[in-house]
Amino acid sequence: MTHEAEVIQGCLRNHAKAQKKLYDAYAPQMLGVCYRYTKSPEDAHDVLQEGFIRVFKNLHTWRGDGPLAAWIRRIMVTSALNWLRSHKQLELNDGLEKAEGAHLWEGSGPLESLQAKQIADIIRRLPAGFQAVFNLYAIEGYSHAEIAKMLNIKEATSRSQYLRARITIIKMLEDAGAEKMTDYATR
Repeated sequence: MTHEAEVIQGCLRNHAKAQKKLYDAYAPQMLGVCYRYTKSPEDAHDVLQEGFIRVFKNLHTWRGDGPLAAWIRRIMVTSALNWLRSHKQLELNDGLEKAEGAHLWEGSGPLESLQAKQIADIIRRLPAGFQAVFNLYAIEGYSHAEIAKMLNIKEATSRSQYLRARITIIKMLEDAGAEKMTDYATR
């Protein structure tokens, strides 16, 4: 039996040491997942705790047909969405506004000059609905049909929210790039 299998068996028997080992093994990675959906580290920790409560409560349902990390990640995403709903932060609406500036992120531009942390900070500044759909689609890899089902919205709303998020991110990146160029010019 592998070490992970032993830890899982211990968790299924509600052994605190095994639960701590599982938590310690996956919490840092999953905190990053939670933080992508929240606005503050404190909120991300709340989501993480709620998520791990669900992990331990439902571990008996994991069939082992995929990586445990992927199963836990799905629970964390669901916990984050539930947290957003319960805090009335997940507001989504229909209707696609004019998609000006919806160009691809390619070539040289503001994206290439920013670090991953800066990009994550820009995504975190999005309205919660944009942020959730953007993360679900662009980061987690869910389809718009899956997102629509998860969020109880129309597929067109998911597409609209994603497009609006992209446009907003591009504008923020362009603004950040302009600020960076101004900073260099004044040195």
